[in-house]
Amino acid sequence: MEKISNCPVCQHHSLSHYLNVKDYTVSQETFEIVNCKQCNFKFTNPRPALNVIGDYYKADSYISHTNTSKGLIAKLYHSVRKYTLKGKLELVNRLSPKKGKLLDVGCGTGMFLNVCRENGWNVAGIEPDSGARAIAESINQTKIQEEVLSSFTNEQFDVISMWHVLEHVHLLNETVEWLFNRLKDDGSLIIAVPNYESEDAKIYGEHWAAYDVPRHLYHFSQSTIKLLFEKKGFQLVETLPMKFDSFYVSMLSTKYQAGKINYLKALLDGLKSNLKASSNQQNYSSLIYIFKKN
Repeated sequence: MEKISNCPVCQHHSLSHYLNVKDYTVSQETFEIVNCKQCNFKFTNPRPALNVIGDYYKADSYISHTNTSKGLIAKLYHSVRKYTLKGKLELVNRLSPKKGKLLDVGCGTGMFLNVCRENGWNVAGIEPDSGARAIAESINQTKIQEEVLSSFTNEQFDVISMWHVLEHVHLLNETVEWLFNRLKDDGSLIIAVPNYESEDAKIYGEHWAAYDVPRHLYHFSQSTIKLLFEKKGFQLVETLPMKFDSFYVSMLSTKYQAGKINYLKALLDGLKSNLKASSNQQNYSSLIYIFKKN
């Protein structure tokens, strides 16, 4: 384990306890989430070091790395993914109608890259997990890079996306700086992360599945992600909801809370979360942030 002394966003050293959360997916260990008293950023601390974090991803239930269709949750995940991939493609085409170069960081099994490639984009990907990377290379018939900071050092892209990836990276500030340098001056950066200020997070507390410790190293709000990227030269230009996430996260959360999935409760809590967000500061379960260079 490694312990962080200063806040990764504002570098302030005054930290307080926020929540203890169990890793229900792999280790069954309990991890602490701390809060920065200066900027209110929350992060898992202490956390597994980079050379051992891979052990916490070794589970068949980690769907984005395996493409497994076992179980009802996995089947629902894949059904919804077909719909959301279409929405993601529409977004990148709106942001960059000329369909230039697209980089997906943390591309998993490469399904988003494949949809973009078939639509005329020149695609590239990065994925540290060897199993997921092999699937992505097979689907897209292209080499997928393994490590972020050493890749594409002489290239720039029209669109860079990180779909539920930023919360996983150990070197947070270095990664945001790398993104700035890899993005064209008129390019668009897409960052999607969970939002702990959502209503479903409040309903489930320590059982909220999107805390996903220790794989999720950071826990963002709208204000802290804006602060992080503005400090690195970005400007937030648009915030969009991921409305399906409240239902998926609520299903897993009921399982963590009671030992089995309560589909009716998950449906009602997901609806409640989305309705609350639509009328109050857009605090959906997950949010997509569009950044441009300032």
